[in-house]
Amino acid sequence: MRKATTLALLATGLVALGCGAGSTDGATSKADAGGANGEDKPKTAKIGQPARDGKFEFTVKSSKCGVAKIGTEMLGAKAQGQFCLVTINVKNIGKEAQMFDGSSQKAYAANGTEYSADGGAAMYANKNAETFLNDINPGNQVTGVVVFDIPKNVKLAKLELHDSPFSGGVTVSLT
Repeated sequence: MRKATTLALLATGLVALGCGAGSTDGATSKADAGGANGEDKPKTAKIGQPARDGKFEFTVKSSKCGVAKIGTEMLGAKAQGQFCLVTINVKNIGKEAQMFDGSSQKAYAANGTEYSADGGAAMYANKNAETFLNDINPGNQVTGVVVFDIPKNVKLAKLELHDSPFSGGVTVSLT
């Protein structure tokens, strides 16, 4: 009896996760993405171009790699390899508050190697430590730095930016 109950609960949980994994919030539509005639938007944006994923419109302002340390002498973080500091403007284009999660952002080298954001280092890279830890209300925007710790001999080629851990993401070229 216990096995049947456990299996039923497990199956229900997996079905619930599967149902939510592909959902979208409706903040973007084909017409929003491509313009008035509904054509598909380009798959990759460039630095300075707005790119949308879910409730957020991202604009990558700059990318600077080769940074060995962030912060002050007393408080800071030292890179294992090199820090890449990516300055991003995030605007909430949805109809309700949404939290930006730096850990949902990914960076890629030209060979496809994926790098995670370094949230600890990002605390020292942002003067306002709460820049990306508070909800962004509809129509509001914040600008802050997402930090990636990558090997010294690597150059980032693109970012994959997400409004949440489960969103499809949008690609921004850094080259």
